[in-house]
Amino acid sequence: MDSAADSRFSNSCISDKRVNGMQVCRAEYRAIGRFVEQLRPTRQCMKTLQTQFPHLPPSTLLSIFSQEYQKRMKRSMGRHHAPDVVKAYYQRYRSEAKTRPTAPLLLELANQVDLSPALLARLIVECFLEEREASVPASRHILNNMLREPYSIPDLLLAKHVEQCTVNDCCYGPLVDCIKHAIGLEHEDLLRDKLRERSLSFLDENQLRVKGYDKTPDIILEVPIAVDGHIVHWIESKASFGDDHSHRTYLNEQFWSYCNRFGPGLVIYWYGFVSELDCQRDRGILLRDGFPSDIVTLCQGPARS
Repeated sequence: MDSAADSRFSNSCISDKRVNGMQVCRAEYRAIGRFVEQLRPTRQCMKTLQTQFPHLPPSTLLSIFSQEYQKRMKRSMGRHHAPDVVKAYYQRYRSEAKTRPTAPLLLELANQVDLSPALLARLIVECFLEEREASVPASRHILNNMLREPYSIPDLLLAKHVEQCTVNDCCYGPLVDCIKHAIGLEHEDLLRDKLRERSLSFLDENQLRVKGYDKTPDIILEVPIAVDGHIVHWIESKASFGDDHSHRTYLNEQFWSYCNRFGPGLVIYWYGFVSELDCQRDRGILLRDGFPSDIVTLCQGPARS
């Protein structure tokens, strides 16, 4: 998972429309989406993406790939979870484990059937537990613990193959979940540090919960600021790329609610966004791909950078 770990861890008409840094136009985003359809969530795929789109940061490409790959998995989930298909996957693994125990069997199978290695590992472990305890269905707690700690699986060969899936999947699995959580917290800390550097008074999500708020943005400014001529009362931090699907979901589940309760605000997509999505400024939502340098405080004028 080289790119995720490092974070903590084309054509001419599209190039002419490119915006800057980590923003891309919708046409280019679609071109990236078409390209990643052929890729699998492996270390090599990120090297391929960086070669094809060298103008975009690795973290932006990883976020785009992860989101597009997850959409692909959701579209095919029903097919992979059909009982007869799951049984066939498990029987194939068991058969090949006897003849090729040292080969990366689950990784090979995941690649052949176009399924996330971590998701395939989950199906195989679930089958293993059902086979071992035929009269007792595997509990979600036990299953999750075995995926987090593969060597707690009472089959060392299977444990090794499950670990291979976890380590080599850059989109799914307990390791990816931990990395994403850590990166999210890291960017929330970065946002707070930037606000303190500019002596801006604010309440963060934890402070707001203590005050009795339930659903809040990451930051509410005690004194509003202006960014690019727009008043900002709150700031939301997203350690991801803002594509049409994710942004529409956030609008419906979070941003419009924040606007109704707290007034206009700023959303920071730290890994960039589709440039055409920054079209709701008049309705109170401003998008940026980093902390703004053109802040104006209502009392003091331009804030120091």
